[in-house]
Amino acid sequence: MQSISSSRARGLSLAELLIGGFIVIGHNVFHLLPNEVPILFILGWISLRLRDHGWKTAGLQRPVSWWKTLAWAILAAAVLQLGGELLVIPLASRPWPEPQHVSQILESAGLSWRQALLSLVIIWTFAAFGEELSYRGYLLTRAADIFGRSRIGYIFGVIFVAILFGFAHYYKGMVGVADSTYSGLVYGCVFLASGRNLWAAILAHGISDTFAVFVVFMGWAN
Repeated sequence: MQSISSSRARGLSLAELLIGGFIVIGHNVFHLLPNEVPILFILGWISLRLRDHGWKTAGLQRPVSWWKTLAWAILAAAVLQLGGELLVIPLASRPWPEPQHVSQILESAGLSWRQALLSLVIIWTFAAFGEELSYRGYLLTRAADIFGRSRIGYIFGVIFVAILFGFAHYYKGMVGVADSTYSGLVYGCVFLASGRNLWAAILAHGISDTFAVFVVFMGWAN
């Protein structure tokens, strides 16, 4: 009975993961659905509440040390920025020479202080918190479920969800997809390296995007 129950749970997680993937691709590539983040957040809230112990299962709980969490986040943000600018974007630009498109949020950040502050609010709520709960919190957990939340399961989850995260930024072009996939890998790795601490990924996401807003606001962006 236990193996049957386990098989059903894994099958349900696979179904949720496939539905999540359809939602991501359906909105960002084919424009058939509304923005995926609120949808995934609601699905994640319902699923984790009914099947697990809420968002704590996905790593959203008070960390043992906020200082270590912040250190992990800063390290991940640095790896993301340096790796993206020095490695991923130059390599991806060879097969896809078209320039990477910038989000409207970042573009507006260079207009004024007010727009920059508004961009930061959106980044920390919708992007850092919303996307990390949706992707690393919900979808990665369900991907890991398929393999019994083993080490292989979480590694698979990090890679698969990073690819989805890349195509969630399809509007940036293929260079942007590659760069965002790399970002997803970094966020997933810091999530695992910090002991499946979702706050580390949330802070890393927010810090990285805040740096991008600052660069645009100062007029340093290309």
